[in-house]
Amino acid sequence: MAETGARTPRERYRTQVRAEIKQHAWEQIATTGASALSLNTIAKQMGMSGPALYRYYAGRDELITELVRDAYRSLADTLRAAADAGAGLAGLARALRAWALEDPQRYLLIYGTPVPGYHAPDDITSISAETMAVLLDACAALPSDGPETPFDVHLADHRDWAGDHPAPPAVLHRALTLWTRLHGVLSLELAGHFTGMGFDAARLFDAELDALLSAR
Repeated sequence: MAETGARTPRERYRTQVRAEIKQHAWEQIATTGASALSLNTIAKQMGMSGPALYRYYAGRDELITELVRDAYRSLADTLRAAADAGAGLAGLARALRAWALEDPQRYLLIYGTPVPGYHAPDDITSISAETMAVLLDACAALPSDGPETPFDVHLADHRDWAGDHPAPPAVLHRALTLWTRLHGVLSLELAGHFTGMGFDAARLFDAELDALLSAR
């Protein structure tokens, strides 16, 4: 008999197989992209039948959801750890870039081109909101003495994306600006658009970050 709270051999085996399926899925995504993810192909690679693999994941969307959930959780934990260690906006931005470069396919799955026909469940949104909360906290710690902008006014009534964070509109604006511009640079870099252009992408990222931190 298994001890209370301990997993049975069958449960451990199931966890192991699901992890192996995910590893094959990441390899397939790196080769053909997430939109071409095929559970039948993974089953063949693992020496399983298609129906046998479907006992572990009910379909492509369930597998993609697991990969997306893992990616968002990893990023949220990375940024939270950086913030808890005392990182400000610059440190958080560099932690984001390091996380993205560590596994570009993981980054592109959640910030690249959406997978056709796939819709993430609500819990994915709540995990991704954790990363924005860390960013909002860091932005709120900086002074903001510039004049109110038309977009600030707009954000006063369009802040659902910020959850229940109490940040004022100017802070929301700064967080969105940082988020969009830094992800823009990262997405272009990881998609290979800077290849052959002859400049250091890390220096471009730092230059954008410096400009953002010195603004308003």
